[in-house]
Amino acid sequence: MAEVLSPNEVQAAVEAIAMLRGGLSKVLLDQDTVVDRVVTAVLARGHVLLEGLPGLGKTELCKGLAKLLGLPFKRVQFTPDLLPGDITGTYVIDGETRAFTFRPGPLFASIVLADEINRSSPKTQSALLEAMQERSVTVLGTTHPLPSPFFVLATQNPIELEGTYPLPEAQLDRFLFRVLVPAVGAKTLATILTQRVRGAPPALDAVVTPASLDALFATVDRVHLPHPVADYIGRLVEASHPASPSAAPTVKRFVKYGGSPRAALALAAASRAWALTKGKPNVGFDEVRELASAVLNHRLVLSYDASLEKVGAQAVVDGLLAHVPEVAR
Repeated sequence: MAEVLSPNEVQAAVEAIAMLRGGLSKVLLDQDTVVDRVVTAVLARGHVLLEGLPGLGKTELCKGLAKLLGLPFKRVQFTPDLLPGDITGTYVIDGETRAFTFRPGPLFASIVLADEINRSSPKTQSALLEAMQERSVTVLGTTHPLPSPFFVLATQNPIELEGTYPLPEAQLDRFLFRVLVPAVGAKTLATILTQRVRGAPPALDAVVTPASLDALFATVDRVHLPHPVADYIGRLVEASHPASPSAAPTVKRFVKYGGSPRAALALAAASRAWALTKGKPNVGFDEVRELASAVLNHRLVLSYDASLEKVGAQAVVDGLLAHVPEVAR
């Protein structure tokens, strides 16, 4: 069992996280929930799917994150003609030696923005499966490790369906969070119009060094997950399966397939990171409940009845949380 975090260690982590949150809040104004989810995902070493209408600042958020962390950043514009080799890299003939050498693609960066990820074909989308899970890519039988840390932040438009390919369940399951980016209000728009030249975000400097980020990762891993809270996470995921005896009523009616073991691992890791962000050395039930929707909403495969009655994943997760008690009876 890891040593309990000291108050000084927690305070140092909170201060570093606050600088990161503050920098992102300068890029994405009045979107505290979105900023918190992205920062939490980074601390939990997870990938994020950002879903929202065009022009809301999703791309600038990803670029700002890379600047604040001082990490290499690459952007890939996903289009129907994009091929797997265009993102993973491929072997080319060396002009001098006439031997095949591997030329890395844009995936070989610490932060990769997969812009409009659902515009590429399933064949190209599948190239991300190994990268997002094993942090490596295999080309012509040779496996190449990706940089550490490695994060994929993907964007997609929830209403534009023409010329898009829905992400398969296996790929959705590899995202720690699906974060919905809402529209901003008139006050925020006025601030952007008066304080930014043509809407450009402010210049940012790195606030967290690679060594400090590694220290934050180690601190998150030491946040205590009490057995009752771990049991609660397990019962939540189990109750998300309609065939389970403990399935919630909303799940039995509107879900075809529930969360995988990866969902339980993701919820535990995210809860640890979120607890540390709040200055806590241990995870409580509140952290699990607050993050359950962001972790589960893209992992539940809804039934035809759900589409017929216009019931979304958020309503199903709300019913799941209402059904599963924090302490087993």
